[in-house]
Amino acid sequence: FFLTDAGLETDILFNKGIDLPFFSSVTLFTSDTGLDVLEAYYRDFLDLARRMGSGLILESATWRASPDWAEPLGFSPSELDGLNGAAIELLTGLRTEYADVPVVVSGCLGPRGDGYDPGKTMGASEAQVYHAHQAGVLAAAGVDMLAAITMTNIPEAVGVADAAKALRLPVAISFTVETDG
Repeated sequence: FFLTDAGLETDILFNKGIDLPFFSSVTLFTSDTGLDVLEAYYRDFLDLARRMGSGLILESATWRASPDWAEPLGFSPSELDGLNGAAIELLTGLRTEYADVPVVVSGCLGPRGDGYDPGKTMGASEAQVYHAHQAGVLAAAGVDMLAAITMTNIPEAVGVADAAKALRLPVAISFTVETDG
């Protein structure tokens, strides 16, 4: 059995009271305080997995860290790539530290736009090209798998799956729906 962490951005924003510009947890890598918050978040789940005798899928803090988000977050594209790499470095370091807990490092991809409003829908080919960049950065940093969460439409999810396939990485796709279905 493998546990997963749960609601990183929601926990940090609502339970810890820390502002996340554009709901992006990757911004926490820009300060020692932010890094401490992330480490504590992940350690709580690692400790739980240890107590329960289970494995843990660690999801990177990169949900809102794809190319279109660089400018709104105030980063250059190369800075954002570096933060994606730092997110995986944190998780692989924790996996080494918690060697007795089976850990899968998952690179998190979010939707190109708002995860709760589909807005303009890309075709699958355009989505593959768009998501291939971040997926490639995460793959080069050493992820075991990718996960695309809060997907709002099938073509974008297909594009993510195709980008993962090109990298020979397993991928989990999760859609979001509103209360009305």
